[in-house]
Amino acid sequence: MSTASVKGLIDLGQPILWLSAATIIFNPTFWNTAARSEYRNKNITKLFGGNSLYGCYALAVTIFSIGIIRDAMYVPISFPKATYYNIAQSTSFQQPNVNLLTRSYEKALRTQPSHPLLETSLAKVAAVALFAAGNTLVLTSMWALGLTGTYLGDYFGILMDEMVTGFPFNVSSAPMYHGSTMSFLGSALWFGKPAGVALSVLVLVVYQIALTYEDPFTANIYAEREKNKPTVPKGGRTEPQGGRIQPKGGKIGPKEL
Repeated sequence: MSTASVKGLIDLGQPILWLSAATIIFNPTFWNTAARSEYRNKNITKLFGGNSLYGCYALAVTIFSIGIIRDAMYVPISFPKATYYNIAQSTSFQQPNVNLLTRSYEKALRTQPSHPLLETSLAKVAAVALFAAGNTLVLTSMWALGLTGTYLGDYFGILMDEMVTGFPFNVSSAPMYHGSTMSFLGSALWFGKPAGVALSVLVLVVYQIALTYEDPFTANIYAEREKNKPTVPKGGRTEPQGGRIQPKGGKIGPKEL
């Protein structure tokens, strides 16, 4: 084990550990920066000839792709080499991608330790519960929001008609972020890796910081929409409640002498 370690729990000398931490920090920083730039300057929309929907799709593909890269950096730290190798061989991934991730595994696992306390039956039960609950939150929130709702469509002017208040938003204010964090932690516990637990904490901290910027900004987008929405009263034409203006007592006529 490298001399650069935290009491034998985490090998700090592993470059992939720092690369994984960097991707965890970079991803929400990137999509928040890109989305705000789009909202203010329409930079992404301009790249697609003024089509905001295509711009949103492009950002969605980018976010999804960098998420895969992040997970590829994280997975080798949390998963044992033998387990991942078996999974990789049983999937339909192209061989170059499998080799790339397997090599990352080998580099990470060469010195990254497991811990007995994270390899107990209780830890395994907690891991399964966290992973199942986390994925449920992520998938159901994507279903409720749709593609553009999930991938920052509101920054492109693609707004939802009304706020989603049903499950999973009635149990979590940010189910995508909370679910992702739970899945990270579940994976770390399942494979008994303290480094994975540490990175899960980093995921939680980064997402909480992101929410302090995202929530007020998104709320302001919808507040602007409501402020600029024309107010048309029930019944059609704009007129005071109760009908046309008439003085008390009936129509306007000359005063009685």
